[in-house]
Formats: sequence, structure tokens, C-alpha cells
Amino acid sequence: MNVTEVLKNHHYHPVVQFDHTKDALVLMDFTETNTEITSHIIGDTTEFSNYVNSKLQTPNFKLSFGIGGYNEHRTVYSRSKVFDAPNPGEEPRRLHLGIDIWGDAGTTVFAPVDGMVHSFAFNDQYGDYGATIIVYHEINGHSFHSLYGHLSLKDLDGLTEGKKIKAGDLIAHFGEPKENGHWPPHLHFQLIMDMEGKKGDYPGVCKFSEREKYLDNCPDPDLILDLLKYLPAT
Repeated sequence: MNVTEVLKNHHYHPVVQFDHTKDALVLMDFTETNTEITSHIIGDTTEFSNYVNSKLQTPNFKLSFGIGGYNEHRTVYSRSKVFDAPNPGEEPRRLHLGIDIWGDAGTTVFAPVDGMVHSFAFNDQYGDYGATIIVYHEINGHSFHSLYGHLSLKDLDGLTEGKKIKAGDLIAHFGEPKENGHWPPHLHFQLIMDMEGKKGDYPGVCKFSEREKYLDNCPDPDLILDLLKYLPAT
């Protein structure tokens, strides 16, 4: 079996505590087709957070999470120079390589499968990951990494490379804007086959012209999350 089949057929602990019988799941759209997202909202973290929270107001549910973004060409990355090309006129990075789960700051994050800490960092630029943890895994002879971005800074305290992680371990929390790269609270969850020698960081957004290369190295995170099936039918 190839790695996609291996990932698809394994059993995982939930990454967030979502109960499909009690909680709401809301598809979040950050492409140019969403005309509700103005440049003012994108450029102001408080306004952006208010927008996300408004989408998560779902009466009659215990909790609400927003979700989406894999292979999505997003306009919101214009808010940060982190995603711009180094030279004027060159292609910026706009294609999202992970799945975002939007919710309250402090929301708990769990390891889906056994592994060990590969690396971690505080990527403290406006628009970057903020506090970040990367975990190495092996399943049936296939190795890969999971990246958790926009975390609470306290989650990096006492962390060491090589630390063993068991499926179901509490490993992180959604961070506040001041520690998560100045975004509305959420988790960026990404799968990475080859880290390409990087530590504590790996692109979560690529140029559209490099889409095929990066999607090949970063499989669909819902292979592990298995959450998109709970989105309401449209």
C-alpha cells in the first residue's frame, strides 16, 4: 500500500474534542469568492476574530468549530508580508497546504497517533505560525510528520526533540493572537512526508505554480482528522 492508503486505513485519536452528535461544524471559506471578507477585516486581527466568531454562532449546539482550507487558494494571506514574494511582481504564496480548525483560544489538541517530537519553534512574525510543534510518526513502515501551528506559547515549555508522544496525549492548545502569529484562534494541522531538512517550521502556504509539488509532499490532513464528512450537506 502507498502512504495515502496506509493513512486512510489507520485508526486515530481525535485531534480536537468534536462530538458530531452535539457539536456544530462550519465550513470556512477564505477564497476570493467570499465577498464578506474585506481588506479591512483581513488587516485587523480583532475584526478578523469577530468575523470568525460570528460564523461560529450556532444555537442549539454545545460547541462549534470552523474547518477547511486544504488546497484552497486564499486571499487572506495578503494580510502579511510573510507570504509575499521577495521581489515586486513575483508570485506570492496563497495556496493553503493544511486544514484549519477554528475555535476558542485554549481549545485542547491531542496527538492522533504515536510518535515523537521532531522539532518546535516560536515563529513570531505577523501572519506566521506563532508557536509550532512538529511530530514524527511511523505507521506500517511509512514515516510522515504532523505539524501543529498557531498554538499557545506555554505548549513549548519543557518540550524536547525526541520526546515520545502517545496517541491521545494532550500536546497543545489553540493560542491567543499575540502568540499564534496574530490570527483568530485556530489550529493549522498539516501532514508532511519530507521535512526537507527544516526544523520547527515548514511552509503551510505555497505558490500556486508549485501546487503539485507541495500537495504531493503534504497529503490531505482529513485522512487523519476524518472531520469533513460531518459538514452539513449543501
